[in-house]
Amino acid sequence: MFADLGTLGWVVASIPALMWVGLLLVPWRPWSTREHIEADLQAMPAADLGKITVLIPARNEAEVIGTALAALRAQGVGLQVLVIDDQSNDATVQIATAYPNTRIINGQPLPDGWAGKLWALEQGMVHVRTPMTLLLDADIQLQPGLLGTLLAHKQREGLHLVSLMADLRRTSFWDRLLLPVFVYYFKLLYPFSLSNSSSRHVAAAAGGCVLVDTEVLRQIGAFASLRNALIDDCTLARQVKNAGYRIWLGLSCGVVSLRSYGTLRSIHDMVARSAFTQLGYSTLLLLAVTVVFALAYGLPFALLDSPHTWPLGVTAWSAMTLGYLPMLRYYRMSPLWALLLPLSATLYLGMTWGSAIRYWGGVRSRWKGRTYGT
Repeated sequence: MFADLGTLGWVVASIPALMWVGLLLVPWRPWSTREHIEADLQAMPAADLGKITVLIPARNEAEVIGTALAALRAQGVGLQVLVIDDQSNDATVQIATAYPNTRIINGQPLPDGWAGKLWALEQGMVHVRTPMTLLLDADIQLQPGLLGTLLAHKQREGLHLVSLMADLRRTSFWDRLLLPVFVYYFKLLYPFSLSNSSSRHVAAAAGGCVLVDTEVLRQIGAFASLRNALIDDCTLARQVKNAGYRIWLGLSCGVVSLRSYGTLRSIHDMVARSAFTQLGYSTLLLLAVTVVFALAYGLPFALLDSPHTWPLGVTAWSAMTLGYLPMLRYYRMSPLWALLLPLSATLYLGMTWGSAIRYWGGVRSRWKGRTYGT
């Protein structure tokens, strides 16, 4: 087929190989897992954490809040914990009250123009008196020693905001197929090495676990300055970096998400919540992403069917697989999952279209019983 199309056909046939080989060769190595922090269990069992206040926004988190709070008690001494109850109607408050050194803030009703999590954090921020603030999701369990290790890294490198991407639970086929790919795509969109550099062009954070200087938060207007952001973690990182401060983002198996997905539908809902937001609600960008995915994941298989172009197809598929292997190795998964990357990509493209269809129907995002309209 491509032989009959002449020069143009060969140029098109070369695109997937150029894309995937180029991804492996770019100096910022977005596929790499070198930016990571793991808990130092020997060095940090009794870390002095008295300079940190933890803010935990919680809305109907009875299933996980107890585990998250118990894990904080194992991090060190002096840690202050504020749980901001965001209008929960389950046992979240009762469970949180049972933990020592934990203060419950009764959240006020959500005002217009605010996202729920950010409104909860803004209310908690009023009560912070320590030099540093840890923003922690209610479904995040920190392994023993993790916070002390993160604090030491922050101080050693002279950083103002550090965050860690959580290890997402993988309990089903769909989890294993899609959740590592979620982290992989996040790294492709926001290469950690570029985000961690002085470049203003890329700034990212992982909102489940963010340790930041309190004064820096106040200087940028805290959470009021990003009150309507649905991708609040990256918006926060961008504002901190644009204000001239240093940020750092990495992976960690010591930051464990307790959130259970398990089904394709639940993962779809998670992705659709912000996928079209990531594209700036642009239909043109959505179409461009669709074309890119077709070239990157679909075209290599078409090339394999021709005696003239199969080397290009093999090159593209091999580079595609090699780029994903470090992520699978980091999460201790079989390398055979890399063979299903085209299937994962097809599902993610469908979920992105699902996010766009929701937006066109008047729903910008839906989470925890709240709907944010367009």
